Amino acid sequence: MSGGEVHGRDPFGTLGRALWIGGGQWAGKSTVARLLAQRYGLTAYHYDYHDARGHNDRRVARRVRLGQSPDDPDPEVTWVNTTPQDMAAETLAGFPIRFEWALDDLRALVSGRPIIAEGWGLRPELVVPVAGSPRRMVVMVPTEEFRERQLRTLTRAATFGHGVSDPARAQRNRLERDRLVADDAVRAARRLGIRVIEVDGTRDAAAVADLVADHFRRCLPPPEDGVVS
Repeated sequence: MSGGEVHGRDPFGTLGRALWIGGGQWAGKSTVARLLAQRYGLTAYHYDYHDARGHNDRRVARRVRLGQSPDDPDPEVTWVNTTPQDMAAETLAGFPIRFEWALDDLRALVSGRPIIAEGWGLRPELVVPVAGSPRRMVVMVPTEEFRERQLRTLTRAATFGHGVSDPARAQRNRLERDRLVADDAVRAARRLGIRVIEVDGTRDAAAVADLVADHFRRCLPPPEDGVVS
């Protein structure tokens, strides 16, 4: 049974040709996917962008179906009055549902070259049955040192945008949740034979993209205009 049949129809054969980048927050997945898309003429799918915007109607509908309020959860409960462990557990439990929404997006894409999909919600245990081979995925995770560097240099990583009573605690909870979720991705990847790339800042984004391209080399078309970097 093909990956597309496992999770529903794949009318345009997109899922069987897709390449996948999963892993932790702040590892540079979006940047690497963008560089590879530009280099090889791929179509990039950014999970975080679609999940935060295009999937909101589905989130609301699911809450209503479950008898919950259609409104977003209280930020105090979500980010402050909780623990990173509970946050990570809730996030991991929600990924399979959100993955199906991402698959619906991907099925609708048609490209003469492969799709490259990236995002922290593209979990190894969810992707492999669709991709058909662990070779079609890599997992990127930041080292603790690189995570600290991202916090110092990326405004969106260092600030907490929700109006809560204790932003510092909310930020600590979020960062520890992200670490726990990334650790879970690494464990799943190693169990399934998926390559893990630790991003430590010693290579720039283009060099990390080279590593990922080398891993995917059997699946990639020739670079556009013969340019590889």
